[in-house]
Amino acid sequence: MTENDAASKGQPIDRGPPVIRTVAMPADTNPAGDIFGGWLMAQMDLAAGNVAARRARGRCATISAEAMTFHHPVFVGDEVSLYAWIVSVGRSSLKIQVEVWRRERESEETMKVTQALFTFVAIGPDRRPRPVPPEKA
Repeated sequence: MTENDAASKGQPIDRGPPVIRTVAMPADTNPAGDIFGGWLMAQMDLAAGNVAARRARGRCATISAEAMTFHHPVFVGDEVSLYAWIVSVGRSSLKIQVEVWRRERESEETMKVTQALFTFVAIGPDRRPRPVPPEKA
C-alpha cells in the first residue's frame, strides 16, 4: 500500500508507535464545545519535545512550528495519537515532524487531523544553545 493509498483510507502511515496517545476531554474544549486547537498544538509540542530531548540527550527548547493546518476537527471522547520523528539534525537544532490522528470513541476508523514541522534547539546548563551530541550507535 502506498502512502497516498493509506492516507485516502484514513489509516496512519507506519511511523512506529505513537509518542503520545490521549483522549480529548471536556476540559480541552473552546467556548463552542469543540476541542481547542491550542490544546492540540500543545500536545504536538510535547510529542516533538520528547523526541528532541531523547535525541539531544538533554534539554531542548521549541523555536518554531511550521505549516499547521487543521484538516478535521477533534471531538470530546476521541482518541488522539501523536506520531513524531526526526527529519534533520543540525549543529544545535533538530527538526521534528509531528502528525496527529484521531479515532472516534466507537469506531476503528482513523483520520489525520493535522501535521506540523517543529524546530528545537538543544540547550545547555547555561541556557545557551549547545551542540547536539553524535547519535549513539
